[in-house]
Amino acid sequence: MRTTPPRLTVLRRALATPLLVMALATAAAVPAAASRPQMIVLPGAVSAEGIAVGRGSTFFAGDLIRGDIFRGDLRRGQAEMFIDNPDGRMAVGMAALPSHNLLFVAGGQTGQAYVYDTDTGATLATYQLGDPSASIINDVAVTSRGAWFTDSRQAKLYFVPVGPAGTLGRFQTLPVTGPAAVTPGQFNLNGIQAAPGGRTLVVAHSGTGSVYRVDAATGASVLIGGVSVPGVDGLVLSGRSLWAVQASNQISLIHLSTELDSGVVQKVITSDLLQSPATAALHGNRLAVINGKFDTGFPPTADQYEAVVIPAR
Repeated sequence: MRTTPPRLTVLRRALATPLLVMALATAAAVPAAASRPQMIVLPGAVSAEGIAVGRGSTFFAGDLIRGDIFRGDLRRGQAEMFIDNPDGRMAVGMAALPSHNLLFVAGGQTGQAYVYDTDTGATLATYQLGDPSASIINDVAVTSRGAWFTDSRQAKLYFVPVGPAGTLGRFQTLPVTGPAAVTPGQFNLNGIQAAPGGRTLVVAHSGTGSVYRVDAATGASVLIGGVSVPGVDGLVLSGRSLWAVQASNQISLIHLSTELDSGVVQKVITSDLLQSPATAALHGNRLAVINGKFDTGFPPTADQYEAVVIPAR
């Protein structure tokens, strides 16, 4: 057996302490670096609105006006064109169902919804949910059984079922009743999320600046009390934490009650990088937020569009 000389043992011990301090400092620095705001440019985009997180750190974002889809990586901070769509499509809110490699995209003023293959970019289905003259298909949320779409002009939700093997079925229309059914504004029902199990939906209403609980079976709605979110657009839901994206360059983090019928704003998240944010997606302890830049007009006229990654809390 080889023995270590006494002087070498002392030297190793002397070096171990500063090295340990350096290692701990480096480990502490990693979360801090990860929490810094980050901007990911969508190269060539002329507008932007929707974002969804797929497997791992993959994300998808859409060009609102052209309907093109970008794919990127939140860790690398890069994005590139993924689906160069034909003229006539739009890309508003979107949601991914990674278990079946599906990306659901709301088609805005076309009245349509699209389903894409997240591996190949192929269009798997196109649904004509509403009349283009009377509907704006604005946002989408997924459950294990399918995808729910909002209509900002009609008090309606649309459901596209997904079978156990990932097969897509015919869409169904669910009329919304109760306080969420009012349509006083240019945009009414907007962002949408599904609570675990899919029986309860949480829907943002841009016209009233409120958030509602909607029964997925009956369409009956209930105001989520204690929450005022003027200019609300997209929503993110995780457990009882609800993030409401607002056009006023902020995101309200809301703690919901057990019954999802009331809430308290815990924090208002802001960043100098936000510019008329539209939608967001949660990735770990960070939010990936799309800058819609609607403060430049509609269609927006900014030189660049991007996703901004900021701390979620």
